[in-house]
Amino acid sequence: MQPLALLLIPETDTQQFMLPITIPLIFAYVVSTIVMQNPESKLGYWFSLIPFTSPVVMMVRMPFDPPWIDIIISMILLIAGFIFTTWIAARIYRTGILMYGKKVTWKEMGKWLFYKE
Repeated sequence: MQPLALLLIPETDTQQFMLPITIPLIFAYVVSTIVMQNPESKLGYWFSLIPFTSPVVMMVRMPFDPPWIDIIISMILLIAGFIFTTWIAARIYRTGILMYGKKVTWKEMGKWLFYKE
């Protein structure tokens, strides 16, 4: 029986998937510098609600005392985004775990996402 580490995708194959994860974080950092100057702007409001940028931008807005409804909406959308992302990852993982040794591509992951049993 093989150890669990051998069943996972090799690190070299995962480098191609790092850019879509890094871009929202960099974008949130850039937006947060603008939000520091005007925390009640429309830019600050909307980016504090979008789940990919809300953890960074809302933390920048917090010292400026945003309305409680903004915080609650941001938390609800962040939790919903987490659940949705976990559901998508589970669909991809369910099929992808059986593809040991095959190089993973975006096209292949799209097929796994819509794979019907």
